[in-house]
Amino acid sequence: MSDIKREPPTEYILLRHHEIANIDRLDIYRKHGGFDAFQQTVTNMQPDEVTTEVKISGLRGRGGAGFPTGLKWSFVDQHNWPHYVVANADESEPGTFKDREIMEMNPLQFLEGVAICAYAIQAKTAYVYLRGEFWDIAESLDRHISELEAAGLLGENLFGTLYSLRIITHLGAGAYICGEETALLESMEGKLGQPRMRPPFPPSYGLYGKPTVVNNVETLTNLPSIITHGGEWYSKIGTEKSTGNKVFSLSGHVERPGNYELPLGTTFRELIFEQGGGIPNGRGIKAIMPAGASSSLIVATEEALDTPMDYESVPNLGAELGSASVIVVDDSVSIPWLINKTIHFFKHESCGKCTPCREGNYWMVHLTERIDSGQASAEDVELLRDVAEQIKGKCLCALGEFSIEAVLSGIERFPADFNQTVAD
Repeated sequence: MSDIKREPPTEYILLRHHEIANIDRLDIYRKHGGFDAFQQTVTNMQPDEVTTEVKISGLRGRGGAGFPTGLKWSFVDQHNWPHYVVANADESEPGTFKDREIMEMNPLQFLEGVAICAYAIQAKTAYVYLRGEFWDIAESLDRHISELEAAGLLGENLFGTLYSLRIITHLGAGAYICGEETALLESMEGKLGQPRMRPPFPPSYGLYGKPTVVNNVETLTNLPSIITHGGEWYSKIGTEKSTGNKVFSLSGHVERPGNYELPLGTTFRELIFEQGGGIPNGRGIKAIMPAGASSSLIVATEEALDTPMDYESVPNLGAELGSASVIVVDDSVSIPWLINKTIHFFKHESCGKCTPCREGNYWMVHLTERIDSGQASAEDVELLRDVAEQIKGKCLCALGEFSIEAVLSGIERFPADFNQTVAD
């Protein structure tokens, strides 16, 4: 398990609206230091110094992969221009709702983060790609962007320098697959939202064939605090390898579902029982899905509950932290029923480009329906396992891998649930 460091500060870094009323108003945001960090980067820092500070902070991508943010920026091709930044606001993972709260309640800090990232890679145009259902948030962000332009905080020759920046919102059409960065870029270019073959990767060949950094909303919202207080300050929060605060989206069978901002390395027990108030109706906890519908099922043992939620410790339980959308499953739930629900989602959202994902999810839906209804044999369970194994490692993007996580872990870790559904 990771060495948990509980060092100051304890205040919010991301969900600051819990401490500062009306922080979505520009006058209030600026009163509390808003856009000071962006001005500092543009007027007093070289672009590579911003990247270095982010590397020092240890910030890792909050969209699910956990890749070091500063390292990602350093891969941008400096011989191919222009550069672009795309904020991934296509939040579509079942159980994940952190980015929505940030954009609704603390949008100016998010936009300042976009601007800092853009300066670091010398992009003069940045996009915010939002899921289609976020049309109201897109309208709100457009109003904020117009206000920032009127205040001279976005636009031409910022702070008396030669640096200029525009931020543009772009709505998707409700496709989960467009949360994958290359499918997102295809969608922005007016093509089918389907993943690209990689390499090349977006930092060398991204939007319109130009170097592009794609970062998650939560990732970018960390940047103003990192620039203001320094990367070393940020690195002291969380654990040694998983630094900073994380917004955990808690849902399922808990008394108080919601978003909780806590240091990385906080245990599942603290999140579920201390923050979330425990399991309703006195029931026991059966399983945990740490990364929404796309995660493996963790058996909720005492050891699991005491495991730190960080990028190094959760894999020891046979799962990934991902975007930290923690779904709690109580002991009333049938695992075949749960798996059937997740497979229906992935079958619906598969773009169809990869045959193993397209056909595999189709057949897994039929098999899980048969198993859940009690009409299956033991051979059907083995066939389900075999179909899932045939999808593994054979798809262009992670959706295929996501679709089989609950299936394979459920069969392996909850065999009694499947035995109960098998017909004699």
